[in-house]
Amino acid sequence: MSNLLNLERVSKSYGVRPLLTDVSLGVSAGQRIGIVGRNGDGKTTLLEVMTGLEEPDSGRVSRQRGLLIGYLHQGDQLEDTHTVREAVLGGRSDHEWAADPRTREVVDVLLAGVELDRSVLGLSGGERRRCSLAALLLDRHDLVVLDEPTNHLDVEAVAWLAQHLANRPSALVVVTHDRWFLDAVCQWTWEVHDGVVDAYEGGYAAFVLAKAERQRQAAASEVRRQNLVRKELAWLRRGAPARTSKPKFRIDAANTLIEDVPPPRDRLELQQFATQRLGKDVIDVEDVDLVRGPRTLLSHATWRLGPGDRVGIVGVNGAGKTSVLAMLAGELAPTVGRVKHGRTVALSHLSQQLDPVSLGGGDPDGRVLDTVESIRRVTRTADGEITATAMLERFGFTGDRLTARIGDLSGGERRRFQLLRLLLTEPNVLLLDEPTNDLDIETLNVVEDFLDGWPGTLVVVSHDRYFLERVTDSVWALLGDGQISMLPRGVDEYLERRVGTSGHMSPDLSPDSTVRSPDSTTSKAKAGSAEERAARKIIARVDRQLERIAEQEAEIHARIEELSPQAAERYEELAALAARLDLLANEKGELELEWLEAAEVLE
Repeated sequence: MSNLLNLERVSKSYGVRPLLTDVSLGVSAGQRIGIVGRNGDGKTTLLEVMTGLEEPDSGRVSRQRGLLIGYLHQGDQLEDTHTVREAVLGGRSDHEWAADPRTREVVDVLLAGVELDRSVLGLSGGERRRCSLAALLLDRHDLVVLDEPTNHLDVEAVAWLAQHLANRPSALVVVTHDRWFLDAVCQWTWEVHDGVVDAYEGGYAAFVLAKAERQRQAAASEVRRQNLVRKELAWLRRGAPARTSKPKFRIDAANTLIEDVPPPRDRLELQQFATQRLGKDVIDVEDVDLVRGPRTLLSHATWRLGPGDRVGIVGVNGAGKTSVLAMLAGELAPTVGRVKHGRTVALSHLSQQLDPVSLGGGDPDGRVLDTVESIRRVTRTADGEITATAMLERFGFTGDRLTARIGDLSGGERRRFQLLRLLLTEPNVLLLDEPTNDLDIETLNVVEDFLDGWPGTLVVVSHDRYFLERVTDSVWALLGDGQISMLPRGVDEYLERRVGTSGHMSPDLSPDSTVRSPDSTTSKAKAGSAEERAARKIIARVDRQLERIAEQEAEIHARIEELSPQAAERYEELAALAARLDLLANEKGELELEWLEAAEVLE
């Protein structure tokens, strides 16, 4: 593979802070690289130096002659005076762009619900972002550079984008905190930290394994960070999604780190704690209609959230996920029916907005530590009691950031502070609306670690598939039929249902969408090949799900054996465990049938 771009001993500082120090690296043709690191450690600066938007303080950046680079910034370069058609499609009429299947697909997914003759000036931030991404993907480049491309995309659109980028011939460099996306797309992972860039072969799973191995060999002394890496490894080895390739380095030593690591959380123990705190009644949604403007989001919907339930909600943009959370929180009344809260419910709701109250009562001159200590000087966690200072350090507020003005915090710091303040109130019901926005991977690990030992009822809306599957035990969907539907096979089943419903994955349910795609046909050879690929994916997915069921069955059998001597007193719990075993057996039977049907395609 030919080299497209090289950095040779490049350094770059802002003020007195060095972000890049003697960095040497390169990008080859067709290579796909993901960049990770803490907020503020220089990921975007690295992109700007690579693309020529910023000059290095020292060192050299060389690019192949005639190299075509497409760069998606975190902001956008759209002209407000243009229409969407002009900004994205170069003014082409419908019959011109619709004749190209590649263009149709990009428009169908990223511009669904956006009128092409609408002015750019009137678009929302999310719509502008999707327009910028669509324009870049429709152009031809040797190197595509993307800074947080999954922002404002739902789970479905993220899955489509991952597949699209993996199939493009151009090289790719992407900064993202979406770990599922990193695994699905990237062949290499670069970590930016402390002025250096460390390269790891493989996606996120391989990066975690290699990092743990390097830390083991170096006998790293950062005990807390090591524990988080171990926990992440244990999760990955138990079936995290989208690990598309085996790392080429030896992982035996890394595996020894997790031989005795238990699952990230003890579900039965947490549920017992939650029942003690909440009782049997938490939130009951009873025969509810929820209407917002011209749209009916829920129709005669009934749903029950019990103590210790950990639920993820998915749906396309506009399906009503945020409205459902607001309804559960009591901030939005149902149009018909009722939402009933248990008597002991202490509920906290993390919204997408960084409102003044959630940032410290609206006082921008308030200091970080003082504001937190005014809520609680000592809080209880799974590891015991922890001081406000230690909790802030756990969430990345160290040194002078402890005394920083709230008004001076960056977007990522504000989101961390908002979440921390909410957790310090010690709720027993937690509603999180896109909690991963503006958080780097290291902070996400801390949040996940905290939630592992949090004994309450959790409802999460997130486009971050990795986070959703990591912290929840079941996935429910708003599919446009007025109901909240459980998906036994999680996000995979959601994506399959959406493809089955629409014929392609579309990120919007808007009824007045003006974008329509003519049907396309493929040859029998391509259809057969596609069917075989789909069958292999089904077999791989079902194998993972059967492994998870086997683990759950083993846990339940062990619990039943533990309770058997107290059968008379614990008969209700034993009956519940037996019922859970029956459900798992039914699910296993369905999966085995699905496996056999897929296997027949490959015979």
